[in-house]
Amino acid sequence: MSVIIMILLLGFLILVHEMGHFIAARSLGIKVSKFAIGFPIGPTLWSKKIGDVEYLIHACLLGGYVAFPDDEKDSELPPDSPERFANAPVWKRIIVISAGVLTNLVVAFLLVFLVAGIWGELPSGKANVYVGKILADKGESVWNSGLKKGDKILTINGSKIESHYALTLYAKNSAQFDGKVDEEVYEDNLSELEGLNIGLVPDVKIDKGVVVKLAPFENEPAIHLDDEILQGLAFYKDKRLKLSENQIKLRDEIYGKSEYTADGETTLNDIAYAVSDNYRPLDITVERKGKVLTLKTIYPNKQGLIGIMPRVEAITVKTKTFPQIIKGGTDYLVKQTVMQIYGFWQLITGKIPAKEVHGIVAVAKIGGDVISHGGMSSGLLLTAIISAWLAILNFLPIPALDGGHFMFMMIETLRGKPVSEKVIEWTSTVFFVLIIILAFLLIGNDIYALIMHQL
Repeated sequence: MSVIIMILLLGFLILVHEMGHFIAARSLGIKVSKFAIGFPIGPTLWSKKIGDVEYLIHACLLGGYVAFPDDEKDSELPPDSPERFANAPVWKRIIVISAGVLTNLVVAFLLVFLVAGIWGELPSGKANVYVGKILADKGESVWNSGLKKGDKILTINGSKIESHYALTLYAKNSAQFDGKVDEEVYEDNLSELEGLNIGLVPDVKIDKGVVVKLAPFENEPAIHLDDEILQGLAFYKDKRLKLSENQIKLRDEIYGKSEYTADGETTLNDIAYAVSDNYRPLDITVERKGKVLTLKTIYPNKQGLIGIMPRVEAITVKTKTFPQIIKGGTDYLVKQTVMQIYGFWQLITGKIPAKEVHGIVAVAKIGGDVISHGGMSSGLLLTAIISAWLAILNFLPIPALDGGHFMFMMIETLRGKPVSEKVIEWTSTVFFVLIIILAFLLIGNDIYALIMHQL
């Protein structure tokens, strides 16, 4: 049911966007011939002509459109009619093209204000993270760290912890025996092994039966994740060296030993890799009864767990009065939109991998999960964010999008004459096809992620 609700909310955003174009055109005396939900790809599910406008719902529900008589070769409207879109002054056409984007922005603000007014609070994007329970097996480092139930986790490795995500990210990327080693640690261990085993060459296989003195397994350096990564705006790129399967087997064989008897297939390099893969420390500070305490170092296990069940309390912004609703709602939407734009930039610059980009199926699935866990208020806020983001994407200067049409009109204004209809038609068609292909690729990515339980 929550997924269905999210699909309806997304459909609502498409509807209001096209209504913006429709109402603006009709108000300015420009005739509209079609009002459609979905793209004209595949069958038309429903159509009905009311007055002089045909209303349609297409099977390909990836968007919508408003069509003008200009788009129809057999239109009965005279070529010189002032009701034709192309014959309207530039300023009218700009208003019509911009109306969909502006409507999405208005709806985004109204939805946020609605949630702020009804529920009396908005998410701040931050949370206090407490220790709910300690679940680790006896003997694991968390028991010797001094951590106690009820402690508020303040920092890990110097980073502020303001979400469950940040805590999980630190633990996951500090897992023991993760098959990766710090290059500097590897080089130090190789140098020490060469000193302990004079005559052995790093890249040459050691003769079978030779006893190799081992460097001790030392902890790997602690990682530090910046705010962008902890907020989910960038991905942590682990630049450490990866161990081969044989090096991982060797690591498990020699861990804790001072000597190794060569099997004839192993090099000193392999041993240096093996002894470099160990624990990665988490240095944690907590607040307990008003005091800030630094704990003894905690080491996550092989699964990247430290053995606690966190208790998370979301920090909210109160919106009890009208000024608080307006200010809190505006601040919330602006912040979320800026984060979306920044995330888009991270994608373009390669800091977020393309495989993490999803489409409408993932949005519906994630939105449904958000509604299930956070209630209708969370669903409405997500819809508001999507509405604002759709407005921004739609206004990019790309032919086939509103921003592309706006760009052509700006060029017309500067040149004093319109851009060739053939140029507009050709570029718009090409980019429309590319957008549709991208949409289906994203849907394929969504389906794969669902099958692999990645969503």
